[in-house]
Amino acid sequence: MPNDQQPTETILILGGTKEAANLAKELVAAKPEARIITSLAGRTKEPAPLDGEVRTGGFGGIEGLARYLHETGVTRLIDATHPFARQISANAIEAAKLAGVPLDIRTRTPWAKQPGDNWIEVETLEQARDAIPPRARVLLALGSQHIGLFATRDDVHFVVRMIDPPEQPLDLPDHALILGRPGDTPAVETMLLIAHSITHIVCRNSGGKTAYAKIEAARELGLPVVMVGR
Repeated sequence: MPNDQQPTETILILGGTKEAANLAKELVAAKPEARIITSLAGRTKEPAPLDGEVRTGGFGGIEGLARYLHETGVTRLIDATHPFARQISANAIEAAKLAGVPLDIRTRTPWAKQPGDNWIEVETLEQARDAIPPRARVLLALGSQHIGLFATRDDVHFVVRMIDPPEQPLDLPDHALILGRPGDTPAVETMLLIAHSITHIVCRNSGGKTAYAKIEAARELGLPVVMVGR
């Protein structure tokens, strides 16, 4: 869009997911006259490149988001955040009402249990922690902000995979740290599970294709998955 041309519409995507990135790409291509902005929480130090504009960081609660919508002239708000990002999703509903901006919610469909899946289904991370049997070797597939909850399980070996190195040493008594993104195929995830002699996986039912390969790998290997529901 030329610098002297006003956008016909301004769309703000609350992102941080693969689906949000794909949506930004689609909108930039389909609406060259529009202004497409993706907002990231800023937890990942070097996020993958995104089409359109990118802003990073919080808004300052409901009022801050509503103010941003008004001041930026946002005409449409799309919530494409992680299904467990409950606070920003709740804020988006109220801020959209305050600013009088239409809200489009794009929440991933949860994974459905398939034949061969061995899921231990729980409702909270605390229940997930307590469901791990002694002397297990666990792939802890959770965000860094949830790791400390498992520090009391000194009878378990944890394998933690993170995109960015932790700013502080992980508060886990027995663990191995792997840096990198999840494997994109079941074969890649299977190799990781075998290499680390994993006996269990702990994860949240985030849905989507990006993180599903580990679930398929667990199915192939017959490994239990402690699955935290939404």
